[in-house]
Amino acid sequence: MQDLFSLTGKTAVVTGGSRGIGAMIARGLVGSGVKTYITARREEELRATEAALGELGECIAIPADLSDEQGLKQFAGEIRERENALHILFNNAGASWGAPIDEFPEAGWDKVMDLNVKSIFFLTQALLAPLRAAGTVDDPARVVNIGSINGLTYAPLQNYSYTASKAAVHNLTRQMAVDLASDHINVNAIAPGFFPSKMTAHLLEHEGELAKDIPRGRLGTPEDAAGTAIYLCSRASAFVTGHVLVLDGGQTAA
Repeated sequence: MQDLFSLTGKTAVVTGGSRGIGAMIARGLVGSGVKTYITARREEELRATEAALGELGECIAIPADLSDEQGLKQFAGEIRERENALHILFNNAGASWGAPIDEFPEAGWDKVMDLNVKSIFFLTQALLAPLRAAGTVDDPARVVNIGSINGLTYAPLQNYSYTASKAAVHNLTRQMAVDLASDHINVNAIAPGFFPSKMTAHLLEHEGELAKDIPRGRLGTPEDAAGTAIYLCSRASAFVTGHVLVLDGGQTAA
């Protein structure tokens, strides 16, 4: 029972790992003894996170644009070249776009759907070989997709493609979970509520008002993100697949 939450010796990939929830998750994994690859488009920011997390353990940055087919293939190829087995894949990279319904542009729809949904599917597909190699009956490999409470209920931010994309992520998670279960790969999603990040920065000046709508009375913390990630990647959750774990302090329940 002591080792139920141990991740020591595992290898992980965290997309969008340079900041926000991705960096929170990566920090939790690195600190738990996981060799962790992080990727993002902005190399300077990515290298800074690599250096910070490198003080805790093994963190390796590989810059990549996963919204681009060639960039995704190159990144997946580099991971396969470096690692025969991949225990954990966090599909966290994402984008948002807000505009009134009468003005919402097609470019804002396509950009968000391509990164938030399409890249999740095709990156997972490209890394199936090392994921299959890592999974066992007792301790499957893990794919964790980052959804959102905006994919579960109404979001008053006029971010139409974002809410649609996150609802798609949740259902894609369930579909992939069933299809990959026999390969010893568990697929789950996390649906975060409000966490401080660049994506939510424009809302943080109203943090007090936001917290009033959350039964726990606060926003999410790095420990909340890391703890949930560790659970979903450890032996403790080996029998959990095809689910969306809501991490919002009770907001959607209320």
